[in-house]
Amino acid sequence: MRTVDMVRTAAPDGDRALRIMLNHRILSRFTERLRARIEGPHEWLDASDWDAARISDAIASVDVYVGSQLAEDHARRARRLRLVHVVGAGYDGIPLEALGPDVIVANTHHHGKSIAEHVLMCVLMLSRRVLTADRELRAGRWRNVAVDSTLPFGDTLRGRRVGVIGFGETGREIGRLCQAVGLGVRAVRRDPSAPLPDDLRPDWVGGTERLPDLLADSDIVVVTVPLSPATRGLIGPAELAAMGPHSLLVNVARGPVVQEEALYEALSAGTIAGAALDVWWSGPPLAPSGLPFHTLPNVVMTPHNSGHTEETFAARAVDIAANINRLEAGSPLGNVVRGR
Repeated sequence: MRTVDMVRTAAPDGDRALRIMLNHRILSRFTERLRARIEGPHEWLDASDWDAARISDAIASVDVYVGSQLAEDHARRARRLRLVHVVGAGYDGIPLEALGPDVIVANTHHHGKSIAEHVLMCVLMLSRRVLTADRELRAGRWRNVAVDSTLPFGDTLRGRRVGVIGFGETGREIGRLCQAVGLGVRAVRRDPSAPLPDDLRPDWVGGTERLPDLLADSDIVVVTVPLSPATRGLIGPAELAAMGPHSLLVNVARGPVVQEEALYEALSAGTIAGAALDVWWSGPPLAPSGLPFHTLPNVVMTPHNSGHTEETFAARAVDIAANINRLEAGSPLGNVVRGR
């Protein structure tokens, strides 16, 4: 979805302090930084550990809601709400249709560099059999190519090719880091003619219709697109088969962009060499998948934490505080994804 850079907000109602509800367990660890940057003696409600009933009781009198998930019935009760600030880029957890027509929704980013480092780490782990070697050595089995001639050599990165699906903030940072270690970069995106930073020099950038070319031409495929009707199930049996048996898939977008059963079958059968999955098809308290990905030796599994660095959330806290100050002053907000 396209992000609108600025939107004009209405002036606040006199000098009334804003009532701000923070419902995000990670950002609640940055509350003092938030409050130190926000002007005015506003009222703060840290609802990160509240149950649904308590949130429902309080939200009717809230002016600003900060969080990544908002229940539909809570959104309908929030009649005084003026701003929903998502703690991240994705706002699929906010029921836009349930919000009042004048409620502004804004997001924030700053996760690209952290996710790019995570991607490179996972690619190296898969290329060098780190998980298998670690597990074997912990079990007392010393196994490398010097003692086992049946073991394949690891792969270096230089000269290999990475294909990035989606070339927004995260995709571009992945491209920068990959080209710095000698990987060739190519990408597909909705608007292939959009300008790129001078320090990013991909081999080529194409429209989404060139996805088959990217899959066939890449040793590593990284999925970074947002989840939408157009991207749900984007990677299925045909796409995985097009990648080839020596290729790796890394998904740092949303689980349902990749077809769950198709990926499990491809990894089990050796249709592709391996995968790194930071996003899943379900979340806690449920298992991340209904299929036993955890039994596969060619999968790196992480719990949607690729962007979870202090640098990411400290920068997000700065963005959110700045937008709350703008809201109070009646100034344009940044990173607006829904507004007047």
